[in-house]
Amino acid sequence: MINGPDSQIINSSYLLQGYNYSSGVWEFEAYGYVPYGTSSVCIMQVFGASAPHATTLMLRVYNGSLMYYTGPVLVPNIYDKWFKLNVIHDVDAAKLKVFIDGSLKLEADGRGGTSHAFKCGVYAQHNDSFYMESRWKHIQVLRK
Repeated sequence: MINGPDSQIINSSYLLQGYNYSSGVWEFEAYGYVPYGTSSVCIMQVFGASAPHATTLMLRVYNGSLMYYTGPVLVPNIYDKWFKLNVIHDVDAAKLKVFIDGSLKLEADGRGGTSHAFKCGVYAQHNDSFYMESRWKHIQVLRK
């Protein structure tokens, strides 16, 4: 586990240090919370894609909906409730799976790269809201 079981990260983005990886299957698991009013922000990323991309995965919140990049919508109405997020990255197969509260919401192709890392928190996107916040607890990075 990265932080203590009751730790939270608020109003920032946090690159999980010491868990860079270039092969194998890795999983990010955490409980997230996005309050009402936070919009046009990235809340979770997998870094390390091959150029011209910087990320292999971005999960964003736009007007209350959790989205993969700018679409599709994975969960409408995500505001003001805790949700469990699991992102499984199979580097060798270049595949990603996103689970919300135990339900598979997305399977996507990776974007290559030689070294990857997970990041969570809030990161402004185009036309972001004045107020931005996300909370995270029980963060784990697991090698499968």
